[in-house]
Amino acid sequence: MKHAMRLTAVVTALSLAVAGCSGVKSDAGTTTPAAAGSQGTVKIAVNPWVGYEADAAVVGYLLQKKLGYTVEKKNLKEEISWQGFENGDVDVILENWGHDDLKKTYIEDKKVAVEVGPTGNKGVIGWYVPQWMADKYPDITDWHNLGKYADLFKTSESKGKGQLLDGDPSFVTNDAALVSNLKLNYEVVYSGSEAALIKAAQQATAQKKPLLFYFYEPQWLFSREKYVRVKLPAYTTGCDADPKKVACDYPDYALDKVASKKFADTGGAAYQLVKNFRWTNDDQNLVADYITNQGMSADAAAEKWVNEHESTWKAWLPATS
Repeated sequence: MKHAMRLTAVVTALSLAVAGCSGVKSDAGTTTPAAAGSQGTVKIAVNPWVGYEADAAVVGYLLQKKLGYTVEKKNLKEEISWQGFENGDVDVILENWGHDDLKKTYIEDKKVAVEVGPTGNKGVIGWYVPQWMADKYPDITDWHNLGKYADLFKTSESKGKGQLLDGDPSFVTNDAALVSNLKLNYEVVYSGSEAALIKAAQQATAQKKPLLFYFYEPQWLFSREKYVRVKLPAYTTGCDADPKKVACDYPDYALDKVASKKFADTGGAAYQLVKNFRWTNDDQNLVADYITNQGMSADAAAEKWVNEHESTWKAWLPATS
C-alpha cells in the first residue's frame, strides 16, 4: 500500500524491540503505531470477489497503519490459496466458504493450517431472479415450476435449454449437479467473474431481460436492487455430501478465517488482529460499495471505513505490552 507511516528513528528502534506488540508506549502513556514494515510481512490471499477484497483492504490497512507490518496481497483462486499454506506463499485466508474437503487436507491431514474463527459474516448462496420476474410470474420462485419457464431463459450459449448464469468457475457451486439431479432443462453458463455476473443482473433489471442466476450474500448489490431467491429442495445435513448427487439447496455459511500453522505460531500481533477481526455483512457491503461504485481504491475505502468505525475495529487490536 502507498500510505506508509513515517516515524522517527528512535520510535522505529523501539518498535523493533517490541515485536509482537501493537505499538510502543510514549512518555505520556499513549500508544504510538509501530513504524511501517518494521514488524515483518503478512501474506494475505485475496479471492476474486469484492467482498473479500473489502476484508483484505481493512485488515491490511490496520496491519500496516496500526501495527507496522508490510502486507502482501496475493490474488488467488480459493483452492490455490490453500496450497499457499503448504509452500509458504499464504499466511491467511480471510473469508472461507465451507471447503470441508480442503480443511481435511490442509488442517487435519497435512497439519499446515489452522482455523482462526468466524469473520462475523453470514454467507448465503442460491438461485435468484430479478424482482420484476417474480412479480410477473409469481410461481417462478419455486423450482418445480422452472421447467415451464425454461424458454424464457434461452441464450446463444445455453444449447437450446434455459440458461442458469454462474460466475467464476472457481466459486463454490453445486449448480451443474443440481440441474442434472433435479432434471431441469437448463444449462449452467459461466459469466467468468463476479463483475460480469453483477452486470448481467443489473441489465436484467434495467432492461427487463429474463435472468436466472447464481448469487450470494454478503453482496453490495442487494442494497441497491431487488432480487428474489428461488426455493430449491430444502437443505438437510449431509444432502450435499456427494457432489455428484446433490439435489438440495445450499446451506447457510458461517464464514471463517484460516491461517497457516506457522503464522498462527509466530505471527504475534498480526495473527492476533486477524483472529480478532470480526464484522457484519453491512460492514463488508459498505466497503465493497466504496470500491465498486464510488471509485475508491481499496486503500482509500479502508481508510474511510476505519476513520468512521473506530468502535468496531479498535477491539481487534491486540493489547499492548
